Amino acid sequence: MKIIVGLGNPGQEYGATRHNIGFRTVDKLAEQWSITTWRERYNALVAEYRGEETVLLVKPQTYMNLSGRALAPLVAFYKVQYNDITVIYDDLDLPAGRLRLRLKGGSGGHRGIESILYELGNDDFTRVRIGIGRPPQGWDTASYVLGRFTSEEAPVISQAIDEAAGAVECILQEGFTKAMNKFNKG
Repeated sequence: MKIIVGLGNPGQEYGATRHNIGFRTVDKLAEQWSITTWRERYNALVAEYRGEETVLLVKPQTYMNLSGRALAPLVAFYKVQYNDITVIYDDLDLPAGRLRLRLKGGSGGHRGIESILYELGNDDFTRVRIGIGRPPQGWDTASYVLGRFTSEEAPVISQAIDEAAGAVECILQEGFTKAMNKFNKG
């Protein structure tokens, strides 16, 4: 079994914000896999895809900074190995729309990843980071990540979400190394 986690904040008011790009990517995968049924488990919305291997799509409902509190019980219940978890999230340190796949490591200051690292006690999970760029001079970081994409950014982000969904499928079908070589550009 594999777990694909998209990070974000619950509620319609956050739906199109920069911080919810992980949710949007998981929603894209659900659409591609014709998944329409979500259920609540352990403070997360969970959908199941049965292909060659069962894949759980997960959207924590704990708000970003407590994402690990939703993920850890799912990992324990399903007895999933840490290296069978992929987390998709926004990254301020990458230009808007840039994708970066990474295995292991720290949080880079991302509170959702900090929570997951704390709750799992392990960093042996893959990450799909989607760049949202840095806030403009004088902007508060929290306001920026909870803000919506500009009309110029929207098509770039839409393409990045499609690419991120493709990267997850590549990870599942061909393994992390091949996906990293294919999707880590520039």
